Amino acid sequence: MFRSTRRRAGCARSVTIVYGCLSTILLLGSPVLASENYGNHYSEGNDDFMVGGAAPPGFYFIDYVNYYTAGKLLNNDRNKIRTDFRLDSYSNTFLFLYSSQLILLGGNLREVTIVPIVRLHLSTSDRSQTSAGPGDFVLGPSIAWHTKNFDWSVGGNIIAPVGHYAVNDLANVGRNYWSIYPVFMATYVSDGGWEASGKFMYFFNTTNNSSNYRSGQELALDYLLGKHFWNAAVGINGHYLLQTTDDTQDGVIVADKKSSFFSVGPAIQYAYGNIAFTLKYQIDVTAKNRPQGQSVWLNFNFAF
Repeated sequence: MFRSTRRRAGCARSVTIVYGCLSTILLLGSPVLASENYGNHYSEGNDDFMVGGAAPPGFYFIDYVNYYTAGKLLNNDRNKIRTDFRLDSYSNTFLFLYSSQLILLGGNLREVTIVPIVRLHLSTSDRSQTSAGPGDFVLGPSIAWHTKNFDWSVGGNIIAPVGHYAVNDLANVGRNYWSIYPVFMATYVSDGGWEASGKFMYFFNTTNNSSNYRSGQELALDYLLGKHFWNAAVGINGHYLLQTTDDTQDGVIVADKKSSFFSVGPAIQYAYGNIAFTLKYQIDVTAKNRPQGQSVWLNFNFAF
């Protein structure tokens, strides 16, 4: 019973095999901030169940709906920078995956396109601004392998700065720089239905030509530990981020601005046939040089 359930859930959920959506936390207008403007190019914690699952050939769609809110902005010592900070971010991100019948190195060749729509409100006692529109797009290929209990994939993504950006705006839905990141995704599901999944990414960022600011390189991980029950699954899910190199402004190192954070929360999924729904809540347990808040996710998956 579990094996067939896992395959149905894997089919519907296999869109999350790939790459994740974009950052909806695109923050403050000051030029000298961690990972420019306390944001980055990835919407942390979006992937979860069966993230490494190798989808059979076909077309797949996932809709990520996310609300993130934060009332804290923390510095390098994890202390509040200011008490009047408020961030509310709403995003609806569309992911399109094509898994081909072409075999390369023993795995299926795939292609993904990710398009986010973002509404961002940011306020302090001095200023307040709301921005909305398409964010930066993601494109990339991958190769996926499937075995009885363990699936994995490797790929590489490029993020194109197509979202609106203005250097003096308080809130921007685009980052105004390119990012390239390799991705490794893996899922193990035991015969008894226990699952361990992870998506590992490493980001290389180019320079924002409007501000001459270059965000440092970042190591990122989405993780999930869970249990499958017939057509449902429950688990613990979250994200870890560690900035590994310094930011630079006009070619000069910006010291003590490396960001990091860790989030955790419950996740539940229901799958039926070729569709699946996932509901998640995540809280930022710790953060440095960035906002600290909480998020709610509702994801819909469909396998054509």
